[in-house]
Formats: sequence, structure tokens, C-alpha cells
Amino acid sequence: MTRGRFRTADVPRRRFERLVARALDDLPAWVRERLDNVEVVIEEWPPQDQPSLLGLYEGIPLTQRGQGYAGVLPDRITLFRRTIEAVGGDEERLERVVRHTVAHEVAHHFGISDDRLREIDRY
Repeated sequence: MTRGRFRTADVPRRRFERLVARALDDLPAWVRERLDNVEVVIEEWPPQDQPSLLGLYEGIPLTQRGQGYAGVLPDRITLFRRTIEAVGGDEERLERVVRHTVAHEVAHHFGISDDRLREIDRY
């Protein structure tokens, strides 16, 4: 797929799903153990008002869950396939972008803000 003058990865959906599954499986065990009540889904496109969004965390971060946390719908991590592919370029870079996006959204589940993540990414 080509967007403007940039070549983007255009992988079959099943391949993309495997990249996401691998990124989740490769998270440290202590992180995977804490992914309680979290659903990970893949959507083709982000919301129209956020066309460059790669991923989105929606839910109650672990840092905000109190004793009354029970019987709630799962948190949701949504990965936007087409924007990730557009940033990904070739398939090797695509895999890195998928891993980074998964880690970024999981970090939100742990209560880490975008500002803090930007600080961490600088190092």
C-alpha cells in the first residue's frame, strides 16, 4: 500500500494478528500476569477525529483500582491496523511499531501517562 510517497506495510490481517499476539507474548511475565480484565482488539482505522492514532487504552488503570473494583467491563486496548501499517514501512519495521504500540498501551493500563512515556522514550 502506498500513502503519498511513502511505502507502507500491507500485510494480511492474520499476519498482523500474529504480530500483535507475539508482542503480547513477549512482554515480561510479571507484566502479562498483571493484565487482568483487559481485552486487546484490532480495528482497521482510528476514529476520524484522530487519524494518526496507533493505539488506544480505555479503562481503569491499575493505579486507580480500589477495593470496590469488581464486576466491571474489561479494559480495552485497541490497535489501529492501517495507521500502524502506514508508520511501519517494511515488515521488519512494522513488527517494531506493533511491539512499541502494544507496550505503550499496556503502560497506560499500569497508569503511566503519555507525558511520562515520552520522557522514557527519549532515553
